[in-house]
Amino acid sequence: MNGTERRLAQRFSRKIPLLVRMLKSALPGCRAESLNISTRGIYFATNLPLREGTPVHVLFEMPEEVAHKPASEWRCAGHVVHLQEGCFREGEICVGVAFDCYEVLPVTQTSVSKHRA
Repeated sequence: MNGTERRLAQRFSRKIPLLVRMLKSALPGCRAESLNISTRGIYFATNLPLREGTPVHVLFEMPEEVAHKPASEWRCAGHVVHLQEGCFREGEICVGVAFDCYEVLPVTQTSVSKHRA
């Protein structure tokens, strides 16, 4: 890392399907796709009305190349740390989420594709 790099974990440009849900909200969760990911956070595009600090749950399959362990489902609680408008598709914002805690499940136990948004 160079002197201006603040990230503590290597970031991987991977497109991974995920489910995102705002905590304490009546809004349903939504499907999204990561733009990049690390063991400490994830960056994705969404049309959810998120703001910095918003608590969220994110469910996805963590790739082996990122976690250095066999691929597994991660259920993460985190919060929005970065927003960028106009970075992807019309009407979406790009969101950076830092993971506060997570639960790791075997891929065979659950799958993001089986869950409803």
